Amino acid sequence: MDNIMPRQPLDESGNQPAHRIFGLGQKYAFVVAGAVFFALLVSAGVRGAPGVLILPLEQSFGWSRDIISLSAAIGIFLYGMVGPFAAALMESIGLRRTLIGALLLMSAATAASLLMTSPLHLILTWGVLSGLGTGCVAIVLGATVVNRWFTTNRGLVMGLLTASTATGNLIFMPFLAALAQHGGWQPVVIAVAIACAVLVPVAFFLVPDRPSNVGLKPYGAGSDYRDPPRLHPRDVVSRTLGTLWHAMGVRAFWLLFATFFICGFTTNGLVGTHLIALCGDHGIVEVKAAGLLALMGFFDLFGTTFSGWLTDRYDSRKLLFMYYGLRGLSLIYLPYSDFSVYSLTIFGIFYGLDWIATVPPTLRLANEVFGDRDAPIVFGWIAAGHQIGAASASFFGGYVRTVQGDYLEAFVIAGLTGLIAAFLSLLIGRRRREAIPLAA
Repeated sequence: MDNIMPRQPLDESGNQPAHRIFGLGQKYAFVVAGAVFFALLVSAGVRGAPGVLILPLEQSFGWSRDIISLSAAIGIFLYGMVGPFAAALMESIGLRRTLIGALLLMSAATAASLLMTSPLHLILTWGVLSGLGTGCVAIVLGATVVNRWFTTNRGLVMGLLTASTATGNLIFMPFLAALAQHGGWQPVVIAVAIACAVLVPVAFFLVPDRPSNVGLKPYGAGSDYRDPPRLHPRDVVSRTLGTLWHAMGVRAFWLLFATFFICGFTTNGLVGTHLIALCGDHGIVEVKAAGLLALMGFFDLFGTTFSGWLTDRYDSRKLLFMYYGLRGLSLIYLPYSDFSVYSLTIFGIFYGLDWIATVPPTLRLANEVFGDRDAPIVFGWIAAGHQIGAASASFFGGYVRTVQGDYLEAFVIAGLTGLIAAFLSLLIGRRRREAIPLAA
């Protein structure tokens, strides 16, 4: 009788739970993490595509670089601001519905840009709509999956999910750059739209809302584990804003917000958006420049995963001090280098290892201060700071290039902010705050 499987419930769509087909039990959490990894990977491709589109759009429409950068900045800004609301939405209507809706929006928005004829159309499609979609398939999605499906190895899994952003650059950027170089901007748009659409059935069949929906407990959870209270759909906005209001009274929140602002400023915003254009200013063609981003993505896959392993074992504040300090120094170095293959390769490897290694220790500190229940929404607001910083750098880099004729000041200023973030990281406390009441 001990070998007879107990009857387990159907999932939310009335289908047999996928974990029963695979026979994985609690290990099915890794299947969910894998599916979300690919969703985050494609979302990274959507957010990274404007960096490839800058030069083709400039050539095709004659639009100035600062206008094109503005659309990217709006997309990055919304990508961050949607995050905390997306976390609350996942708590109310479910993780799978939120993910599928976001993938459909991303696919439709990018496909609609094929019809654009003015900068306003670019801003609406690649700025507003894709920003709303990718904001639901972002770091906060990884944080929600980690907190909901795992009770052990959280740092390692968060490192892997975070590394999907780098892997997205690794896979998409050289491919998209090759499409742009040989076919212009339209093939880039088509490729991104198809990639988003392909993931919809993957999310539908492989990503249940919670382990309990398919008769499971989180990976590593004991028999006494109980799901936290769920959020009613009508409370999404009040809960999200209420959590922010309470978090604003905690000093650690502001330090985490500030350091993550600088994280976004120095990665997605400046390097992610403008590195290909910077290399173009030094006579390096798009495909080779995108190859440098791919090199960073390859090494960040290892750097961020290793950072997650370190986060499970060492003081997160000291890890952040090291990551931000080394990042700042490398950004100051880049514009003064000779842009040879040798110097760019060293920069790509070094910067890639540190690209977003800051995410696992930042999430752990948020969990330590705010607790597992509130941390995903609080982390969503912290991640909003990341994207505000990225949006600022995206526009700032294009503005400096337009006014000064080069990117020198933009990269030096970004490097100095990295050094500031390193010292701010040491000031973050780890006092656990009382959970925010559900009625807040």
